[in-house]
Amino acid sequence: MKTNLLASMQEALALVKSGNLLKATELIQQGLNGKLSKTAANQVDASVIEGELVRKPARPVQEAKVEQSQKPAQPEQRAGTAKPQFITKSFSNEHGAREYKLYIPSSYGQKPLPLVIMLHGCTQTADDFAAGTAMNQLAEELGFLVAYPNQTASANNKRCWNWFKAQDQQAHQGEPAIIAGLTQAIIHDYQADKQRVYIAGLSAGGAMAAIMGATYPKLYAAVGVHSGLAVGSATNVISALAAMNKGSCRVKEITQNSASFVPTIVFHGDSDSVVHLRNGEQVYAQAEQRLKASNDDYFNDNAFQLEQEQIKPKQGRSYTRACLNDTQGLAHIEYWTIHGAGHAWSGGNASGSYTDPQGPNASREMLRFFLSHHH
Repeated sequence: MKTNLLASMQEALALVKSGNLLKATELIQQGLNGKLSKTAANQVDASVIEGELVRKPARPVQEAKVEQSQKPAQPEQRAGTAKPQFITKSFSNEHGAREYKLYIPSSYGQKPLPLVIMLHGCTQTADDFAAGTAMNQLAEELGFLVAYPNQTASANNKRCWNWFKAQDQQAHQGEPAIIAGLTQAIIHDYQADKQRVYIAGLSAGGAMAAIMGATYPKLYAAVGVHSGLAVGSATNVISALAAMNKGSCRVKEITQNSASFVPTIVFHGDSDSVVHLRNGEQVYAQAEQRLKASNDDYFNDNAFQLEQEQIKPKQGRSYTRACLNDTQGLAHIEYWTIHGAGHAWSGGNASGSYTDPQGPNASREMLRFFLSHHH
């Protein structure tokens, strides 16, 4: 009997390894002469055996949608390594509500990460802007959080950020208060380094990014303006269209009333027929005036030097880069003029709208500039 039982157990083990749990159970019952009741056999926890001997297939990666009321999503763990996530969230305060996308890189959780806020242009969405700028790929490579607020059609029927409305150009009001609140919520809910928070945008989003730097200079350590306009360029739709066509005559007056400065990098195509190149020049001039106003003694000592170079790569568009550097060689303002480029994100991915793959990589250059500055 012992020999038969041993043979039965060996055969049952082989059946378990092959995954045939039902047959193995029947064989064990026979070897024990039926002493194992059918009820007890049904109580065998097959999942425990399966967990030891059989690897379950991995679940497909799916986008997670997280509501504002839920706890912050933490990246799933697999073999001790976090998986990158691109999640949907929503934010609201007394000034309004906006949905946004948040990319969390696989390096999340190891240490506080920089945070970049990306503001899309008119008719675009967060997903479209993320695809076109390829900023998520850079976030994974360099290790930072990146958020893409979505403008609503109810706020603007073309989903433009309302950079041209007076109430949306002030701190603690309108869209600046919403975007700042959203930024602060991410800093609070996730492991973001509050000393390294940046904001950038394209077109209307670029104009709003400039406004955010002017209204919340202690929140953002640097600003990126691509094909955008200077703060105060317009106060209504008519003046906005005029500024887009030829620049604004109001910028100098507005700049004189504010001395706050945030390091700024500007990109603009010199063949832009939507937002004239003059606007990029005014963004640069405004930043320079604010830098000078906050560093009069330094300027008197010639501590800032303008360096300019023209680059003609073998492939792609040529460009001119002007940098205002301090004595250590750190650029506080950069202005990139992309020759022959229209109204599009330079070096962007063709999978997104308003991109120019031929130009220098604005996303990578912005990140280089951003990460060289902190509060």
